[in-house]
Amino acid sequence: MRCYRVSRRVTQPDVPAGEAAHFRALEALYAAAPINRLFDSRLEIVSAGVARIHFSIDERHFHAAGAAHGTTYFKMLDDAAFYAANSLVTDRFLLTTAFNLLLQRPLGPGQVIAEGRWVSGKRRVFIADAHLIDADGEEAARGTGTFMKSRIPLATLPGYAQP
Repeated sequence: MRCYRVSRRVTQPDVPAGEAAHFRALEALYAAAPINRLFDSRLEIVSAGVARIHFSIDERHFHAAGAAHGTTYFKMLDDAAFYAANSLVTDRFLLTTAFNLLLQRPLGPGQVIAEGRWVSGKRRVFIADAHLIDADGEEAARGTGTFMKSRIPLATLPGYAQP
């Protein structure tokens, strides 16, 4: 008769590790930023170098002619490109050093997705593009940003917390 030893493993709750933990921490950092209390938005880091922000635009964001003000376009595009680039950097907060906008059409009320993608750079300076897609699936704007590593450790920022 053989005797088998039964081993029991205690499983831990799913806690993201490595890259996934960094992505979730960046999402938490975005949510904790005071400026984001002014916007109905949610960051999603899709993969390394790709960030998507879901925004809801309403009349609070409008200029006098009844469409989204350019500052709203900049906010959405800059954030998406920034987080796409910072998804590749696990130790430091990036800073926007330049950003170019191309506004293609007015945005009215509704859902908008800003998608950012890393283009180049992996040491100190990063370049990322972003575009805005409105509720009808049409591109409303695009932008390209340059981002530089700062001296600010991500781990010291309120909201950035890894398990």
